[in-house]
Amino acid sequence: MRERLNQSMKEAMKSGDKKRLSTLRLVNAAIKDRDIAARADEKGQATGSDKIGEPEILALLQKMIKQRRDSADTYRKGGREELAEGEEAEIAIIEEYLPQQMGDEEVREAVKSAIEETGCCGLKDMGKIMGVLKKRYTGRMDFGKASAIVKSALKES
Repeated sequence: MRERLNQSMKEAMKSGDKKRLSTLRLVNAAIKDRDIAARADEKGQATGSDKIGEPEILALLQKMIKQRRDSADTYRKGGREELAEGEEAEIAIIEEYLPQQMGDEEVREAVKSAIEETGCCGLKDMGKIMGVLKKRYTGRMDFGKASAIVKSALKES
């Protein structure tokens, strides 16, 4: 993933694609920031880890997309369509580096499987279910949608 991002950044530099280059620089900066944070734990002790892994990178990309979607919505509500379009352009670039997203039916099946596996039956157990889903499907699942499906499924049971 890191190599692919760096290669894409070089290509954007060569082609003069400023929007793509700036977005990829933001992504690389966020990854480097997380790498630095991973070097020490909450108490400041060395963890022995100098880089975050692929699942953490995927989670970071999803978080960046969510932030941009929220910003685009805010800009639209404020009548700033050009800024919303800029955020959506960044979303499209970042999404290129995520694996194929799961469809709604696949998400429902994964939620059903996680509920059965954990034996959870109430809303108080939602955190356990979401933990299982995040462990297995980071980068492939929209956890906002999954959360709504989990709530709905738990209310029905």
